[in-house]
Amino acid sequence: MSKRRLGASDLEITPLVLGGNVFGWTADRAASFAVLDAFVDSGGTMIDTADVYSAWVPGHQGGESEAMIGEWLRHSGKRDQVQIATKVGMLPGEGGEKLAPARIAAACDASLRRLGTDRIDLYFAHQDDEAVPQEAALEAFGKLVAAGKVRVLGASNFHAARLQSANDAARAAGLPHYQVLQPEYNLVSRHKFEGELEDYCIAHNIGVVPYYGLASGFLTGKYRTADDLGKSIRGGRMGDLLAGKGRKVLDAMDGVAAESGATLAQIALAWLIAQPGVTAPIASATSAAQLAELMPATTLTLTRDQLTRLTDAGA
Repeated sequence: MSKRRLGASDLEITPLVLGGNVFGWTADRAASFAVLDAFVDSGGTMIDTADVYSAWVPGHQGGESEAMIGEWLRHSGKRDQVQIATKVGMLPGEGGEKLAPARIAAACDASLRRLGTDRIDLYFAHQDDEAVPQEAALEAFGKLVAAGKVRVLGASNFHAARLQSANDAARAAGLPHYQVLQPEYNLVSRHKFEGELEDYCIAHNIGVVPYYGLASGFLTGKYRTADDLGKSIRGGRMGDLLAGKGRKVLDAMDGVAAESGATLAQIALAWLIAQPGVTAPIASATSAAQLAELMPATTLTLTRDQLTRLTDAGA
């Protein structure tokens, strides 16, 4: 599988990033290990997680995903075959909340312990924090980079103006800057990335790894009628998509599927992989079989006409 350079960083990754939000939640130890092994065996490289995964589950505290990945790393011995991305900013704890400098330092050490590794390849600010001066947060991140605990910095859920001002402040102070962006972006949710944020990333060679590439399962075709909304706990969020442009997008995807023989999930991810500025979308899987369906997206080449039809349907 071919690799892509992640922005201007020294990281090279395959065109699909494995989402770790399900590990220790909807994927137990056996399922998590099977997915992780299958991903690496298929040539995949980057695994994305966060300290807050899966604090929303009753009885969980956060860190469950990192701990599961860490257990797999120890069991498999594959640390040097993968790149680990994790995040700080949504799980409060030692040092404060969000991007308080003391919180960044403490959260990084906690993530390293759970992951059982001495380095985080890509460390994201999980969300912006306007209560903390950007220079202060970046100085805290810079100390982690200087200590060898973090290789590359990224920002998730940042608006264009804040990403630009953060990177301008970093350069002015001689600090490491955000080289990667993780936005919400998919065929039915495009407004949070396209436009000013996309233009900035392209102009400044910021690597982009979008999340919600399958729109929480909507783009797999699972939810097509009101009756389908009860199929899962996520179904309640799909009504607005069905009432909006979702049906039109699914119709366009059905047409491409008939022409290409690809599944809707593969088409949704291949569309993202083909978008300007996008390095690799993130997608999660709860079984090796589910992952096996997703991986062909990395080699699926959609025609210009197919890409145009899909883009126009979601406009």
